[in-house]
Amino acid sequence: MTDRVLLITGASRGLGAATARHAAAEGYRLALVGRDPARLAPLVDELGGDVAKAFGADVADWSRISAAAHRAEAHFGRLDAAFANAGQMLGVSFFGNGGTDPAQWRDMVLTNVYGAAITARAVLPALARTRGHLLLTGSVAGRHIRPAPAGLYSATKWAVTAMAGSIRAEAVGTGVRVTVIQPGIVDTELITEQQRAKPKLAPDDIARAVLYALGQPPSVDVNEIVIRPTGQDPER
Repeated sequence: MTDRVLLITGASRGLGAATARHAAAEGYRLALVGRDPARLAPLVDELGGDVAKAFGADVADWSRISAAAHRAEAHFGRLDAAFANAGQMLGVSFFGNGGTDPAQWRDMVLTNVYGAAITARAVLPALARTRGHLLLTGSVAGRHIRPAPAGLYSATKWAVTAMAGSIRAEAVGTGVRVTVIQPGIVDTELITEQQRAKPKLAPDDIARAVLYALGQPPSVDVNEIVIRPTGQDPER
């Protein structure tokens, strides 16, 4: 058992919920962050109120995500790790050949890029106090150029890859470690029907990668984990 505390954004479903379950099994206490705390309630009940607590926050709202980080540290007495996981994926055509309406694009960019950035800013002072660990959800789409309909989503994940490197450089001397998790296709509600027909990872696969990075000794900083399902085209 451990008294370490892990904060997870986007914790109500998919990768966030799977990571919460695996972390709880490893003895972590959990600060679960989502836009709607009511959607987190079943997971809190499942894990137990002595292990997990829900905090409502939109990761693209600085006042709310910073308040959630402060409340989590106050409630548990510390933060040892944070997983900036909340994200969106929309189909986009820059020529207007299908895809979503451009009015919807803003929310994806804010969540995936600005949200990850201000989540990092909100938790890093607490992580510096514990010589803790920041993890961010990137994507293999942040390693290779993607055409429509994934082009703008890909750009947001390239930004996360760059952001992780920048934070890692600023963290030198603090003891804080930074890991970007870069999955291939994962079987969540975000993927398209076309992707659903291809080889897929399970959210539990990503959760195990997160716990692997967290489980390394303080002298080891796992910078990137790229994880694809067996048989996925490396360029997709």
